[in-house]
Amino acid sequence: MRTKPIPLRPGTAGLVLAALLASLLPLFAAVPAAHAAEWAPGTPPLTTPWTDQVSPDNALPEYPRPQLTRPDWRNLNGLWEWEPAAAGEAPPTGRTLEREILVPYPVESALSGIQEAHDRMWYRRDFTVPADWSNRRVLLNFDAVDWRAEVWVNGRAIGDHEGGYDRFSFDITDALRAGDNELVVGVYDPTDTGGQALGKQRNDPSGIFYTSASGIWQTVWLEPVARAHVTRLDITPDLPGERALVRVNTSGAAGTTVRVTARDGDTVVGTATGAPGAEIAVPVPDARLWSPDDPFLYDLDVSLTSGNRTRDAVTGYFGMRSIGKAMVDGVLRPVLNGEPVFQMGTLDQGYWPDGIYTAPTDEALRFDLQAHVDLGFNTVRKHVKVEPDRWYYWADRLGLMVLQDMPAMSREPSAADRVQYEHELREMVDQHRSFPSVLEWIPFNEGWGQYDAGRIADEVKSWDPSRLVTAASGWHDPGNGDVVDSHIYVGPGHPTGPSDTRISALGEYGGLGLRVPEHEWSPGNGFGYEMVADAQELTDRYIGLLAGVQQLQRNNGLSRAIYTEITDVENEVNGLWTYDRRVRKVDGARVAAAHADLLAGRPIGGRAEPPAGTWQSLRVTTPGYTDRYLRHQDALAFTAQVDAASPELLRRDATWRLVPGLADPTCYSVESLNYPGEYLRHRASRVERTGGDGSLLFHEDATWCAVPGLSGTGVSFRSYNYPHRYLRHYDSELWLAANGGPQPYDNRQSFREDASWDIAPPWAG
Repeated sequence: MRTKPIPLRPGTAGLVLAALLASLLPLFAAVPAAHAAEWAPGTPPLTTPWTDQVSPDNALPEYPRPQLTRPDWRNLNGLWEWEPAAAGEAPPTGRTLEREILVPYPVESALSGIQEAHDRMWYRRDFTVPADWSNRRVLLNFDAVDWRAEVWVNGRAIGDHEGGYDRFSFDITDALRAGDNELVVGVYDPTDTGGQALGKQRNDPSGIFYTSASGIWQTVWLEPVARAHVTRLDITPDLPGERALVRVNTSGAAGTTVRVTARDGDTVVGTATGAPGAEIAVPVPDARLWSPDDPFLYDLDVSLTSGNRTRDAVTGYFGMRSIGKAMVDGVLRPVLNGEPVFQMGTLDQGYWPDGIYTAPTDEALRFDLQAHVDLGFNTVRKHVKVEPDRWYYWADRLGLMVLQDMPAMSREPSAADRVQYEHELREMVDQHRSFPSVLEWIPFNEGWGQYDAGRIADEVKSWDPSRLVTAASGWHDPGNGDVVDSHIYVGPGHPTGPSDTRISALGEYGGLGLRVPEHEWSPGNGFGYEMVADAQELTDRYIGLLAGVQQLQRNNGLSRAIYTEITDVENEVNGLWTYDRRVRKVDGARVAAAHADLLAGRPIGGRAEPPAGTWQSLRVTTPGYTDRYLRHQDALAFTAQVDAASPELLRRDATWRLVPGLADPTCYSVESLNYPGEYLRHRASRVERTGGDGSLLFHEDATWCAVPGLSGTGVSFRSYNYPHRYLRHYDSELWLAANGGPQPYDNRQSFREDASWDIAPPWAG
């Protein structure tokens, strides 16, 4: 951590702790300022289901560090005094500040009670330390403060920290006094006028950039520790060795022994001992592996001992899993636990209309991840933001594979910016390396502040060889790393294919926008990369895009697809849920079924197998038009009434043969009887009969994938290269049409019937 503690005078600890024995109270509480303005929450543009659950008594009360727990701790979330600051001001020790703020919600958020933007600010509160913490050191923990924090306890400068996303701690024991203690925190956050990592925060938000989130935005808390204590657990599963490799990072632990025990509930599965800071191999025989299908977690007990005395004891957890790359049928694929896995996920930006960067409650924090699981996703890309540890805990518990972005810079970085960025990147890796859900690091996105991406990707890989690394997601690929990552909107398009060393990923696609009245951040102004009319069109269009992803998976070596996005964010209305998390915009059952088909290797929407290789005719199924058949005339495709008395030319024009698809033999091409070697293809959405020119485009345009009839009867023909569009008749003409869209032939009226066909005996041949 870029944390600079300020030494205190030696010899004060004993005096302070002696006083604590006699007089400290076992309770802690914020002491409301007598003259500070009374706190009240602001009014956000949108409320979530959890907005009204937030109060000074329950501001994120959960234990914030689930991978390294101790029984004794005290939460300092709640009401603090607050006021804006100016550069060069002395810390406001010993005086009441002007207003109150609810920590840990960013100052710009409604839940903070401030709902204003300031680049400098003061926080102040009182606290007491329980008497039974005597003879232990007291740590003051900040899980995240954006961006620079300076800390004083009882008027003494304790230290400072730079970095908006990593946790930091100070040993404040020697600054404590009996009874009430004063804590003052000064914060400076330049947002996008500075060169630091900030993700999508902007002082003047618009488009794909959002409201800033300054100040304390994750939990602040106290914990007592022994002088010799554990600071971090680094856990790497080793499946071939049937063991977990555990490095116990410590402070003041010279001469102690580490004991690590892995448990499955009450059953001990392995124990090992070693030195602090050394890699300790803990046996985990016949391991139950962590995966999205079975996100099993082992418990971990760690102790520091000296002789017969236990100096520190902590608990944690871990998952046994591996992530890597392997050739599968000649294509480089990601493998989880040695098995190929397609990574299907969404872009998750972690913004909230009431708390901005901070979810209102732990239930809300879990909600977005549960929404992924409910819709059948197995992956989530945490986009240019780092979440509280409990978010990763829920990902571990729910079985989601996490692709972790580093928050981006907003401008070309200076030399100092680069040093700071790489420091914060290393902190992100170190602080999250033990979460089993985290499978990949992504240092850069779309060139934002990008520099030396190839070198940095190699460095990240050296820091953590157990995971994959994408050097740059989208736009500026340096050519190394484990993944080549394309961004295509709306897509899915033609992402760069895999090589012998890198898997192929569609790192962003989609962005289908749907406004939902009464659930918009800025009513009527929301945008997406392509707007749709309603939930049915959004669902149809999404599943169509997913069918395109499946084709890329099967034929172009694609191994990952990340859809934009799980929820709306401010003016972006391209979420599968609204920004307030009150309305799911898509048909959840249909989307989950489509994802299940994709991940199981089944054709999305099912597969029809009409008879191939023989002559037949395609009959209209739309009620009132069932005497009409698909025919060509002057090369264009139409429907026409056909019966036994029809002219021979018409009967021959209405006779076709299904042959293996020119672009994909698992699909079909439709060959004319009286023009052998000519096929139905779409061009500018109109369907015609034409001969091939040998091009890839022709082969794709003339390939149709058969699925069960959309109307529930017959067969429907989905375009190979536009999988959300179907062969449809409209006013007797044949079109490549979508179920809903701007063109007349996309009209929804009787679309499903118009796009369903009966395979009938041939009129000729």
